Amino acid sequence: MTRAGIVTVVGKPNAGKSTLLNRIVGEKLSITSPKPQSTRDRIVGIRTADDAQMVLLDTPGLLEPRYALQEAMRGIALEALRDADVVAYLVDATDGDPPPLMDAARLDAPPRAPTVLVLNKIDALDTAALDGLRARHPDAAFVSATRGDGVDELLVKLRAYLPESPFLYPEDEISTQTLRFFASELVRETALEQLEEEVPYSVACEVEEFREDRSPVYIRAVLYVERESQKRILIGAKGARIREIGRVARGKIEALIGAPAYLDLWIKVLSNWRRDPRSLRRFGFVIPKESGQ
Repeated sequence: MTRAGIVTVVGKPNAGKSTLLNRIVGEKLSITSPKPQSTRDRIVGIRTADDAQMVLLDTPGLLEPRYALQEAMRGIALEALRDADVVAYLVDATDGDPPPLMDAARLDAPPRAPTVLVLNKIDALDTAALDGLRARHPDAAFVSATRGDGVDELLVKLRAYLPESPFLYPEDEISTQTLRFFASELVRETALEQLEEEVPYSVACEVEEFREDRSPVYIRAVLYVERESQKRILIGAKGARIREIGRVARGKIEALIGAPAYLDLWIKVLSNWRRDPRSLRRFGFVIPKESGQ
């Protein structure tokens, strides 16, 4: 009998959730950035190997919401917890002993699904610190998502909790999300890489047109910011920054789709969009009516 189920990856911002999902799936699906809160939606990655299929959910980092977008992001993470067959609670091992998941996520009750504690970034620890963590958390998985250390052992732990089930998706699928979605994420990731200070958190990306029937593939994307001053920063001197964002993002998209692409990139101002429920709905975000599980 085969096994299949949902593995929800949760943790605080910058714990390495996106890097771990990409490592397990073997493809770059989730954008990565040294800047926290880069993941805003849940990213679906599918790993099918031998007799087991894991549907992995990368989630926004667990944090105390300060505005409407973060409320929506927290709601996405909590919904993914409710959907899980097994939870991978990912923690930055360099932060020391982790708080319980219930405290980190401010849950009223433990998740329904079993939880595997995953201590990431072990490559950054010295031997004494790592040995101490292993002694205090003998049931945890210890990994370096960046290097791949311990990931095979983690997969064995996660597989044991998957229910017996036929595969949920065809064996060659690696995500349920569209190329259009991933193109949008890659443009936003590139903007994150090239912007400083507060501006990256004010950037949203929407792909308005994705024409796979053309050669090169035609993609019209809009980067939204909250103020005119941010728009000027994004454009750069004589348009240099937005041209560079477009050039780098196009290369990433071409690697993803395996074909030449023409990226028609625009910048618009959508005032205060992170705090406006109507604007958030435009980007597919829903503010939960109640927080907590």
